[in-house]
Amino acid sequence: MPIMNICLMGGWNTDSGASIHGELIGREWVKKGHKLTVLTFKDYAFHGTQITGEDEEFVNRCFTVRGYTPEEFDPIPFLTAEYEIFVVDDLGMLPKDPLRKIYHRIKKKASVVNVIHDGQLARDPAFYQFEWDGLVCFGNRYRNFLKKVYETSKIHVIPYPCHPLNKGDKEKKRRELRLPLDKKIIFGFGPASEKILNDISTLSELSEEFPILLLIVIKNEKIAEKFKDIAGIGHLQIEVRNEAPDIERLYDYLHSVDLLLFNKESPSWVVISSTVYQCLGSTCPIVALDSGFVEDLNDEVLKYSNQKELKERIRSVFREDEQYRNSQKAAHTYVEKNSAIRVAEQYIKLFQTLRKK
Repeated sequence: MPIMNICLMGGWNTDSGASIHGELIGREWVKKGHKLTVLTFKDYAFHGTQITGEDEEFVNRCFTVRGYTPEEFDPIPFLTAEYEIFVVDDLGMLPKDPLRKIYHRIKKKASVVNVIHDGQLARDPAFYQFEWDGLVCFGNRYRNFLKKVYETSKIHVIPYPCHPLNKGDKEKKRRELRLPLDKKIIFGFGPASEKILNDISTLSELSEEFPILLLIVIKNEKIAEKFKDIAGIGHLQIEVRNEAPDIERLYDYLHSVDLLLFNKESPSWVVISSTVYQCLGSTCPIVALDSGFVEDLNDEVLKYSNQKELKERIRSVFREDEQYRNSQKAAHTYVEKNSAIRVAEQYIKLFQTLRKK
């Protein structure tokens, strides 16, 4: 397969879903020998809540997130970098008008691809001032609204990538992370973990059946304090750690715990969960609220619709019963089919068809 020069404009090394997406496929491109240039947000004005890792040598922080005042946009990296494919990853968060001023120069030397993260048609007119060679969306739910304003021949469905399978040693990781060996550990991380507060009474009831530790890893003092305020109430133990883990550290935690609890409610637009796709490859069971965030998944996650079902799903994981085993098998199959390795290859195949002659 020919080596390609790719420029990715979007999030990188932050906790946003778009950044996770770009990192998963971008790092696979690099592993395959493709040349990657990443143009991303300034470290003081980015999309997301935390910087989660150290930037690689191919990363250039040269613009501010949409709406930041004063807006900053350095055109030089866009004009001088060598690339034949220019990928915009989540246009909605990018400074569109400055980009438009040099867009003709970009199109002159590269094919341009827009990866759509918005779950509905954008109402910002600036979104539609670009002509794309191709648009990528994550499924037919996205395609159905995109085809109302874009040529269907330009719309390509490529699934959101999963982190490749990476199993760990639970006991070893618990010792390394100084976590108890004799507890059932329920895990939540990042801003979304605040939603677990809605389920505290249920988890507390379950803690009368099982010795449970609720582990929250978050770098947000306000949310952390909410969990600390209820720690020690009833049988449920709660530990809060002040971290914004990068992917390697996150997988250490996922390998050490019994399950990840993800309970975000559906908004009124199309959504997927970058958290779920990021974590599936760890083989850590995911108990998830049945919402739009996991609509495209089936047995790969253990879904619940009410507190009674939440208890049943958690019991299933703790007891490692048939439902749990079926979910693990489905998750394994799904990750192998949609791993970042395979998804990154799908992008390369698309780029080859779009590459300027």
